[in-house]
Amino acid sequence: MNYNYRYRLNPSDDLRERLAWTVDTCRQVYNHFLHRLNRHDDTSSYSEQKRLPDLKDWWADLRDVHSKVLQKVVQRLYDNLSTLKGRKQNGYSVGELKWKAPGEYQSFTYSQSGFKLKNTSGRTRLWLSKTGGIPITVHRDLADDATIKTVTIKREPTGKWYAILGVETPDDPPEKPDEVTGAVGIDVGILKYVHDSDGTAVESPDLSDERERLERAQANLSRKEHGSNNWEEQRKTVARRHADLKRKRRDFLHKLSAYYAREYELVAVEDLDAKGLVELPGNSRNRAGASWGMFLRMLEYKCEREGTHFVAVDPRGTTKECASCGVETDKPLWVREHSCPSCGFEADRDANASWNILSRGLEQVGTGCPESTPVETALPTDTDSVSAKRVVEAGSPTLKKRTASAVSE
Repeated sequence: MNYNYRYRLNPSDDLRERLAWTVDTCRQVYNHFLHRLNRHDDTSSYSEQKRLPDLKDWWADLRDVHSKVLQKVVQRLYDNLSTLKGRKQNGYSVGELKWKAPGEYQSFTYSQSGFKLKNTSGRTRLWLSKTGGIPITVHRDLADDATIKTVTIKREPTGKWYAILGVETPDDPPEKPDEVTGAVGIDVGILKYVHDSDGTAVESPDLSDERERLERAQANLSRKEHGSNNWEEQRKTVARRHADLKRKRRDFLHKLSAYYAREYELVAVEDLDAKGLVELPGNSRNRAGASWGMFLRMLEYKCEREGTHFVAVDPRGTTKECASCGVETDKPLWVREHSCPSCGFEADRDANASWNILSRGLEQVGTGCPESTPVETALPTDTDSVSAKRVVEAGSPTLKKRTASAVSE
């Protein structure tokens, strides 16, 4: 299995300068090969990587950058090109790859070689070829049988440096069960971040204080002279406020997704176009802040890791369709209760949607499905409303006793 571990680096001033130089050199290499891509036909990642040794003959600085790092820069360019072509084929309006200005390229990657974790005198350092040993804060130990495949060095807008270790372990993901005994459908929203088919509604995290501090910092930045020392210090303050907001949101999403991946054998969600929803007019800020796309991505890879079925179903009609009889009823957004005119079934709007999502998920998997519908077997009309604070502090939206492992990611 493959995992990513993110650790804080603590470089000295000299090492910090060296890392910044490497990032900028990689940026220039990226722009060089982008220029070639725009001027020459029939280029590829492999053919351009073969040009790197000759390129060092007249670009002497490249001799001070590890060869694998330079190869990954070229690969990054062509990966971006492939992503752009894929979006165009899917009907999106796309432009072209753009030249990277200073500040728009903030990382570089070692692959397979050129790095090593060393522990000397009780202090761990990350040794990088052409750079040296950098003190690293290893807050979470790697597995004994883990092999580090890649190391990405990244500078955050706050000026802090991090190492993202891509590791591989020999164990395979657990087998997904053929007979599903514990399944849940999840409907995501704004006021209630998730409402599941077991009757649990988790509130969205309250980040109003963090947003207020960010807005104050942004207002102060707008009053500074652009490019001055005061402006640069305030820019870093704004970056720290952004980082605080991002960290608390991701902490909530990690713990909530880990709970569902570990507690159930099948998790069904709506196959949402999160980016498209954000681009819709009205309330786009709340939709963007909800980070539904990030939550679903976390949930998917954690389900894979835990051997849990992850099913993304067609979202059309999950709110309108009655979970009891299947009759569709139009409901404006402000109507929060489902009341079926055909069978008389009444429930919370989001609860009704979660049961429909679960039904579609069980049908899509097609193995071990109960003969009766979820609404017939588990029809809790009462909803347990849970604050986001409980998820963050306990790692679970439920009150039942849980193992300590479920609290972590």
